[in-house]
Amino acid sequence: MENKFERHLIDNCSPTLASLKTANLFNYRYQSEVSLNKNLIIWSRELRKKGISLYMLRKKDNTALIYVCRLKRLERDLDSRGVSDFMYSCGYKSNDPIRAIATLREKLRVCNDFPHEIGLFLGYPLGDVRGFIENKGKNCLICGFWKVYCNECEARKQFSRFTKCRNIYMKLWQEGRSIMQLTVA
Repeated sequence: MENKFERHLIDNCSPTLASLKTANLFNYRYQSEVSLNKNLIIWSRELRKKGISLYMLRKKDNTALIYVCRLKRLERDLDSRGVSDFMYSCGYKSNDPIRAIATLREKLRVCNDFPHEIGLFLGYPLGDVRGFIENKGKNCLICGFWKVYCNECEARKQFSRFTKCRNIYMKLWQEGRSIMQLTVA
């Protein structure tokens, strides 16, 4: 029997599992909180061995928003040029990834609007995150894994790599490879 949580990990998080991307995010519709918590505990423990962390950012109407990330890469992303000032302007008091994730989780809990700086937690370029906010999600150059406002050529290459990765990972997983075998340390 196919594990629905595993399928979501492969389908939504392959670029992170392959270490091509800082993080991925997915909505997971669960039948019971017990099964959700069991999956989170098991996969958090297993993926931690490969440098990946799982966080439940929000639960609402039997759907959990799951964040899968490489904390070391997130730390580097948050420390990159211009990002820390931008994050501070969005209410983040620290570049520490754990504290930033806690702030993001709190923002998701109390705000009706989705905090668009979440793109930085997913490894999106700062210019695209700013462009999305300034344009209110309109007028992008292309739309793929995110809406692109800068450097269209590089984004197209990234989108192609991510799609190829997802397709290969899904095929290998369906052929019997485990998520742990597919995950790069």
